[in-house]
Amino acid sequence: MKIKITTLITLSLLCITITSCSTSSKNNVDNTIAMKAEVNTTTSKAVPMMSFTETEFDFGTVNEGDILTHNFTFTNTGNAPLVIVNAKGSCGCTVSNWSKEPIAPGATSEMLVSFNTNGKPNLQNKQVTITTNTDKGKHILKVKAMVTPKIKNSVSGIPLSK
Repeated sequence: MKIKITTLITLSLLCITITSCSTSSKNNVDNTIAMKAEVNTTTSKAVPMMSFTETEFDFGTVNEGDILTHNFTFTNTGNAPLVIVNAKGSCGCTVSNWSKEPIAPGATSEMLVSFNTNGKPNLQNKQVTITTNTDKGKHILKVKAMVTPKIKNSVSGIPLSK
């Protein structure tokens, strides 16, 4: 009796295996993709996103020695709090100031970028690299200016005032 039950179970498993292999591989691939998509939508993590109204600003023509500032506005368009870890200028003449508090989803904030043109004549292109907790991780802001050099006294080398 045990042999008949074992044989019956074995034959049943064999039939199931054969019929399941008869479906097309395309259907199996489609089912696999659908299952992965379903898993991704149900397990998607909360992620902040940093969206700027602009990422570049041109100060135009300025005089050497001017300290220039510009506010870059951004919104957290993600679904988790946005944290700015650091913002570093490409040189010591470019500094930035930002909120150290997390920016809630949907909230708008600003990053103030300052550029000291002293000793930086002619065309200047500077950037600020922002490190955040977004998927992208780093964001770049750029500023540029055409800096008119100071006119120096040919005898003393001291800049003349205009």
